[in-house]
Parts: sequence; structure tokens; C-alpha cells
Amino acid sequence: MTFGGWEKFNMAAFWMIKLAYINLLWILFTIGGLVIFGLFPATVAMFTVVRKWMRKESNFKIFPAFWTVFRTDFIKANGLGLLFITVGYILYYDFTFLQVNDGKLAYLLPVFIFILISYAVTLLFFFPVFVHFDLKFFQYIKQSFLVAITSPIETILSAVSIVLLYFAITLLPGIIPLFSGSLLAIAMTWTSFRAFRKIERRKGLT
Repeated sequence: MTFGGWEKFNMAAFWMIKLAYINLLWILFTIGGLVIFGLFPATVAMFTVVRKWMRKESNFKIFPAFWTVFRTDFIKANGLGLLFITVGYILYYDFTFLQVNDGKLAYLLPVFIFILISYAVTLLFFFPVFVHFDLKFFQYIKQSFLVAITSPIETILSAVSIVLLYFAITLLPGIIPLFSGSLLAIAMTWTSFRAFRKIERRKGLT
């Protein structure tokens, strides 16, 4: 192996270790928060670290940065997480209700599908928006939805990345503790950066 090839190999190995490390932190802190209270703060912390990497910030240590965000945003992230979980449960209940009453309430199906898609695309951009902007509580929901509907290509790319990761996990379930969350965070942060730049250009900010 040439010197240049060895250097590239070392760089790839270094990034794999970093991705595995942040993924393990994400899993451990999610479990530490009893899953339901740990998932959203841990995911926010992971996306914050990934955002720093994507912005080529290097003068920080991963664990202190992760822990600081997890601790400081714990209540706000869980408040928004509870909102998403509640709405998701209501949508699931409505879906089962429509199934039971198949044919009788068919006219409600288009409305349900619209609400379900709106919920999904909002959640798709929630974490990138949360770590990128400093907004009031409900503005995170509004901004996530607006980013999704004004950036259809990026929305599709984010959805495709989730599907691809799902198939990768199905084929290689061993990657779950090492790369499942971190790879998704990388992909979604990259697509969200594209969406943010497009929005800024439309506003004439760049």
C-alpha cells in the first residue's frame, strides 16, 4: 500500500471509529434515560456533534459536547418528543379506527394521509432544525414543516436515506450498535444543510 493509500485508509478508519463512538453514546444515553426520556435528548446531542463535524469544527471533545447538549436540552427535547409521540399515537389510533370501519369513513382517508405525511416530513427535519436554529418551542415544529415542504428534493433524499439504512440493517444487523444512528444523522444533516442553503438563497441572505 502506498503512503497516500495508507493515509486514506487511516482517515477512513478514524471516521469509522468516530461514527461508532457517537452511535454508542446515542444508544447508552437513550437507555440511560429509560428510552422514552432518553431518545430525543440523545438524538439531539448526536445531531449536534454531527453538525459540528459537517461544519468542520475540530476544537471540541465528543463526550463533553454530547453530555452538555444532552443535559441542557433534556427538558425541551423531551417536551417536543412527548408532543411527537402523542401525535403519533393519535395517528396510529386513527389508522386502526379507519381500518375497523373500512368503507364507512373512506372520505376521511385523504385527510388522514395528508396529516400523516405532514407529521412524517416534519419529524424528518426536526432534529437538524433543532440543532441549527434557536427558536421558541412550537416554532421548531413550524420551521421543520416549512423546510420539508419548500425543499422537496431534500425531503425525498432524507426519506431515501432512511429506507437504505433500513435495508442495510436488515442485511447487516451487526451495524446497529455501531453505525445505525450516526450514519442516518450524517445523511440527514447533509440534506438539511442543502435545504437550509436553498432557503437562505431564496431570502437573499447568501
